[in-house]
Amino acid sequence: MFTSLLGVRLILWMGETVPRPAPYEIMTALSSVEVTNDSENGDGFQIIFTLGKDKTRDYNLLQSRFLNPFSRVIIGVLLGVSPEVLIDGIITHHQLSPSDEPGMSTLTVMGRDISMMMDLEERNEEFRNQPDFLIVNRILANYAQYGLIPPFQVTPTTDVPIELQRVPRQCETDGQFIQRLAQRNGFVFYTEPVTFGVNTAYWGPENRLGVPQPALTMNMGVYTNLISLNFANDSLAPVGTEGSFVEPITKQRIPIPPLPSLRIPPLTSSSTSARRKVQLRRSANQNPAQAAQSAVSTVTNSPEAVRGEGELDTVRYGNILRARKLVGVRGAGLSYDGFYYVRSVTHSIRKGEYKQLFTLSREGTGALLPVVPVSLSPLGFAGIAAGLQVRF
Repeated sequence: MFTSLLGVRLILWMGETVPRPAPYEIMTALSSVEVTNDSENGDGFQIIFTLGKDKTRDYNLLQSRFLNPFSRVIIGVLLGVSPEVLIDGIITHHQLSPSDEPGMSTLTVMGRDISMMMDLEERNEEFRNQPDFLIVNRILANYAQYGLIPPFQVTPTTDVPIELQRVPRQCETDGQFIQRLAQRNGFVFYTEPVTFGVNTAYWGPENRLGVPQPALTMNMGVYTNLISLNFANDSLAPVGTEGSFVEPITKQRIPIPPLPSLRIPPLTSSSTSARRKVQLRRSANQNPAQAAQSAVSTVTNSPEAVRGEGELDTVRYGNILRARKLVGVRGAGLSYDGFYYVRSVTHSIRKGEYKQLFTLSREGTGALLPVVPVSLSPLGFAGIAAGLQVRF
C-alpha cells in the first residue's frame, strides 16, 4: 500500500557540468517528458515546458543556464521506493513555439545520451599491434568527465593485427570508430546509466543472458498488463553468407562454411531459415580468422525475422521495461509466446500518465520453455485498485 500511495515520481537533474536536482521554476513549467532507449538508433530524450514572459518581455526559461545547449540532463523515475535512471544525456536542440494565448507557448528541449560527446570531433589515429577491444578501452577512458567510469563491459577479441600486415586506423569520430569496430565483430555498442551521474559502456555481443524481466501478459484477465501487442514475421530478414579465402601457403581457394550468429542463446524452437545470401567480397584478402569473423558478423548484423510492437499498462506491469534485455511474453499463443530481446522502449510521461511503448525481436517462432517468469511488483497489485499517480 505504501508503494501505491507514492505512485510514480519523475526525477530530473540538470547542470552545465555536474547535474543536480532541477530548480523549482523548471519543475513547475514541466509539461511532459519522453525518453527513448533504442538498441539500433541510440538513446534520446524530449522535454516540453510551458513558457511565460518576465518583466523584460522575454521567456523566463530561455534565460536559465540549466537549459543551455550541451548542459547535462539526467531523467529518472521513482517507481514506489525504487529509483530508476532512464537516461543520462546532453541537450543538443531547442524548439520554441510562441503563442498569442496565455500559457500556450512551449519550449521543447531535445538531446541524446552521453555517447553523443564521442561524435563531436573527427580524428586521424593509428593503433599498431592492438586488438579491437584494447582500442575501445583506450578511447572510452577519455570520457570520464561524463560519468563514464571503468571497468567497462568490453568483450575481448582474439584477432591481433600484426604491423607488417595491417594497422588499424581511425579516420572518423571516436563514436563512429567504436561502432565500426563493433559492427566488424558482430557486436553492439552503447552507454547506459548505472546510477545518477555514473555510466558504463558495453561493447560486445547482444546480451541475452541474465534474469529476464517480468512477463508481458495479455488475454489473462486481471493479470493482463498490455494495452496492445502485434507481431510481424519477415522471412526475408535473415541472411546467409557465401565467400572464400586464399590459404597463404598453398594458395588454394577455400570456401567459408555457413557460420552461426553471435545471438546466443537461441530464444525459439523454430528459427527462420536464411533465404537470402550475401557475398563476402573482401574475404579473399583476409586470413582464415578474419574471413570467419566477416561471415559471423554479417549473419549477426542482419535483422531478426520476428518483431513485436506494443504498449504496456505501467500500473499493472509495476516495473520499468528495459531495452537491451530479455522479457517474456505470454497469452499470445504458442507460436509467439516465450522470450524476446527488447529492441527499444519509449517512456512517455506527463502528469497522471505514464506510457511505455516497446519493440521486441527474436529469430523465429515457438517458445523454448513452457513458462516465463511473471514477478509482478507490489506497485502492480496495489496500482490496479489505486490508479496511477505521476508526480513532478
